[in-house]
Amino acid sequence: MSDTPASGNEPPNGTVSAERHGSVLLVRVDDGKANAFSAPMLAALDAQIDEAEADDGVGAVVIAGNDRAFFAGFDLNVIRSGDRAATMELVSAGGAMVRRAYGASVPVVAACTGHAVAAGALLLLGCDHRIGPDAPVKIGLNEVAIALTLPDWALTISKERLSRCHLQRCVANARLLDGERATEAGFLDEAVAPDAVIDRALETAAELAETLDPRAYAGTVAALRGDVLADMDASIERDRASLS
Repeated sequence: MSDTPASGNEPPNGTVSAERHGSVLLVRVDDGKANAFSAPMLAALDAQIDEAEADDGVGAVVIAGNDRAFFAGFDLNVIRSGDRAATMELVSAGGAMVRRAYGASVPVVAACTGHAVAAGALLLLGCDHRIGPDAPVKIGLNEVAIALTLPDWALTISKERLSRCHLQRCVANARLLDGERATEAGFLDEAVAPDAVIDRALETAAELAETLDPRAYAGTVAALRGDVLADMDASIERDRASLS
């Protein structure tokens, strides 16, 4: 498959970029560090999904991290600032991004290229299919261990996607898992050699793009996931309303 740059939506700092691989839009995120969620990054990711949904030639999206991480948590400069409004808005924007991936009208495949902690693990839960490394990476929800409580939208997607027998351990006990155990728990669907993660994600996305009818997929997602999406929407709106 040849790859070509996608048009528009790349921010000036180059953190988020996109390229086409046939009918697949590969979105790469690299902030040079651990890919912590920031407002500009989330806006750029959202714009890429907008573009994919608006382009009839795109049948699936792959979101890939950098060599160090898929995504870490939220931007600590905001979280530690003491600005409750800024923190709540960033966390709500992260929830909206996870919800966007889960409710997208095109399949979204995660190429989990390294660690995926906190917000990164939640984004994994929002993707249709998750490819990660069979390696000693750290994947999971560590919020309780660092004195944070997961917002309701995060609990909703966790209950929906994580294996029931791993839910308490992964959420309440904040256990971080390697690639193999993350697959057992439900954060990942496959764990492959680290250098094969993106290629395998592109292969999976191309298969989804080729075999799924776009209209039927979008309609089925709305019906199958509608209750969860509505619950996430309501939770995010409550959080934002609490600031007014």
